[in-house]
Amino acid sequence: MHETILSLAEAIVSPSDQEQPLLESLCVCAEAQIAGRLARGVTPEGCAETFTCAAALLAAAGLLSCRGAGGTEQFTAGEVSLRFSGDTGGAAAALQRQAEAMMAPYWQDDAFAFRGVKG
Repeated sequence: MHETILSLAEAIVSPSDQEQPLLESLCVCAEAQIAGRLARGVTPEGCAETFTCAAALLAAAGLLSCRGAGGTEQFTAGEVSLRFSGDTGGAAAALQRQAEAMMAPYWQDDAFAFRGVKG
């Protein structure tokens, strides 16, 4: 399952050679994060396609967040102007929301509510 997650994440973000070890670690972490929230009786194998896709999306979001940190916004020298669009926060957040939406049917309910509180 790990190889599938890594392969999908690579297809999403096309990591450089320097980013590859980070992406591999992010895949392991995403897999553990998703598995830790599965509802009782649900296994990663029971929702394998959704699980692998969601883990790849989370790992890709993590790499995009790292890429977006501290980029140059604008540089001007005479008549030459450069602007780098290093802000990938929106894309990373969108990938994370997509992963969470995909896994929602398989996750345990982690909502919190008061019930019968006496005053």
